Amino acid sequence: MRILLFITVFLFSHLMVSATETKVMIRAKARDAKFIGTSLGGAHIIIRNKLNQRILAEGKTTGSTGNTDLIMKTPKVRGNSIADEQTGGFIAAVDIDEPTFVNIEVISPLNSKQAQAVVSTELWLIPGKHILGEGIILEIPGYIIDILKPRTHQYIALNSIKDKPFLFQANIVMMCGCVIEKGGVWNSDDIEVKGILKKDGKFIKNIDLSLVSTNLFEGSYVISSPGNYELVLYAYHEKTGNTGVDKVNYVVFE
Repeated sequence: MRILLFITVFLFSHLMVSATETKVMIRAKARDAKFIGTSLGGAHIIIRNKLNQRILAEGKTTGSTGNTDLIMKTPKVRGNSIADEQTGGFIAAVDIDEPTFVNIEVISPLNSKQAQAVVSTELWLIPGKHILGEGIILEIPGYIIDILKPRTHQYIALNSIKDKPFLFQANIVMMCGCVIEKGGVWNSDDIEVKGILKKDGKFIKNIDLSLVSTNLFEGSYVISSPGNYELVLYAYHEKTGNTGVDKVNYVVFE
């Protein structure tokens, strides 16, 4: 038993000594926008050993969305970083004893399931060879869309809306939470926002929505009959390919 205990301790000590902490900075960046940090709840990061799928590190990005001028307005030059010390990121500390091929997965935004995207990359990590500074940046495409009016499964009396424009309203932001406004860095005039309205499963009309205040888009349509309605609302930016969708079902009764 003493010999067995000695061998166990020796092997465990050997493993502890041979494993080397390797640090990796991982950042999530919204397409055509800034970094995903604390203000949006962070992006969830998972690092797995590609061979056996064992999780080596896991956590959330924290920090700011970054410097707007540096990220969006300054021409990118090789060797110059678009991240500073306050920019959102997650430093993973991975213990490995040999070069290890890993998968890095980013899940974001955590708190908006309908907009949630999973983006990943793969690379070799070398023991003790840190990847810091700007680090590894994964791009998250899309928009976060929340339909505000009507509410999910809202029951609406027909006599309360008949012959009056029925208001559709949605809040739309970049995947980093950055604001959309008229003439701004993220210009609402460049984004197509439409609602696809259905009644009892059949298409009725495409409804244009336009910006009424920062991030807030509105449109309307006169509803004249009862039924089970569905609104599929999307945002689309042609130049970047950013898209986003939210859906809501509501009931109009007599």
